[in-house]
Amino acid sequence: MRSRLRKKDNSSENEPLVTSLTPDEVRARTFQRAVKLLAAKSRSIAELRERLLESKRTTTTAVDEVIARLREYGYLDDERYAFGYASLKVRQRPIGRARLARDLKFKQVGNEIADAALDLVYAETSEEELIDRAIEKRIRLRGRPKDRAEAKKLFDHLLRQGFPFELVSEKVRRVSGAAVEDEEL
Repeated sequence: MRSRLRKKDNSSENEPLVTSLTPDEVRARTFQRAVKLLAAKSRSIAELRERLLESKRTTTTAVDEVIARLREYGYLDDERYAFGYASLKVRQRPIGRARLARDLKFKQVGNEIADAALDLVYAETSEEELIDRAIEKRIRLRGRPKDRAEAKKLFDHLLRQGFPFELVSEKVRRVSGAAVEDEEL
């Protein structure tokens, strides 16, 4: 009984466990783990593959078969994942295209898929609308910029949010008003 309760930590003890299982059992366990991971949060195909391969109780072929089956069932779809992720982020807070593209790349979504998803998201809500919302929120929290330093902080904040330089420059000049009108950012 005690041997069943002990947690196996080192890899030499886990190796006999993998080799003692049949390929069907390994595939079934991998599938169960994949479903649990997807139930916790949606993931890109590459993210899920990486997480599944972290386990010493699976093989590369089992992971590939499980991913193929999940794609077949419609549980894994990078296009749907990228669009859902991007639209959620835009609804949560105003964020620029460059920042979202970087986030999707971090989530291991392909560039073509990410670009298509971003085109769809920004067709619904333009970056100009989003930057206006971001500026309104920043002004509500910190007030209108009174000098060049505060305008620079707003400018940097908007750039970090992923908005394009030209749009940020135009909007900050308009918002900052007479206090920094003569000075360049």
